[in-house]
Amino acid sequence: MSLAKPITPHLWFDTQAREAAEFYCSVFPESRIDSSIVLRNTPSGDCDMLHFHLCGQPFMAISAGPVFTPNPSISFFVHFDPVRDAQAREKLDALWQELIHGGVPLMGLDAYPFSERYGWVQDRYGVSWQLMLTKPDSEPRPTIVPSLMFTGAACGKAREAGEFYRTVFDGSQAGRFMPYPPGMPPDREGTAMYSDFRLGDTWFAAMDSAHEHAFAFNEAISLVVPCRDQAEIDRYWAQLSSDPKAEQCGWCKDRFGVSWQVTPIAMDEIMASGDQATIDRVVQAFLPMHKIDLATLEAAARRK
Repeated sequence: MSLAKPITPHLWFDTQAREAAEFYCSVFPESRIDSSIVLRNTPSGDCDMLHFHLCGQPFMAISAGPVFTPNPSISFFVHFDPVRDAQAREKLDALWQELIHGGVPLMGLDAYPFSERYGWVQDRYGVSWQLMLTKPDSEPRPTIVPSLMFTGAACGKAREAGEFYRTVFDGSQAGRFMPYPPGMPPDREGTAMYSDFRLGDTWFAAMDSAHEHAFAFNEAISLVVPCRDQAEIDRYWAQLSSDPKAEQCGWCKDRFGVSWQVTPIAMDEIMASGDQATIDRVVQAFLPMHKIDLATLEAAARRK
């Protein structure tokens, strides 16, 4: 059985979730904010939480204090296809100008062997984007693709991670795998210079980097797995959770250090109801949980 909804990247901010979502929706085409609510009386105080779409890709964002900070270990490819859009290069350049304002270039906007026009930028909110003009003969991919960079102790595990994730999620598919050739130290020959794969309906990229980086995977960007029922929650939790210390409120961390949120679709529906009293009861019910107990949440929602 495939996922009922796509895997959704979740962005953690100090106080800027609403500002960031509004900014992204103003600069990415075909984008919108779907919902905005307040989670009250959490350990971080009152938190804004938003659902939004960018170029068809769902996202979530929360303002929950300066606990976690985004870094380039998880970034987002933004593909511009000159075959389908004659203005692809111009649109890429225009988006770069928006994202670089107040941000930091990680790889300058330029021509590279793998793309005639590419740049990697960490924006003013700390989120990283890789803007790429695709080659005419490349296989089609969604406009936005989350990308995992395996660094430090996780370096060299990108291929293993892709294979593991494809066993976890039904309806998955292997994509491209491009290994590092010899003579590119410190990167080891045969590790992933670039790879991609589909989990359910969501494409991901993954790569290894043996260079010195001051970052690794953390909870600032997590991946939300939508579940139909408790059986799905139990199944995904058993496969993805590898660090008991990281288990909280439906969050877990896998053996590679990537953070996931295994959550019921019913909770999204409760949060989108607009009934603040019900939302408050459900929030207080899930705050003490590690793995989500759906029956307890539903009971809290019904209680008056």
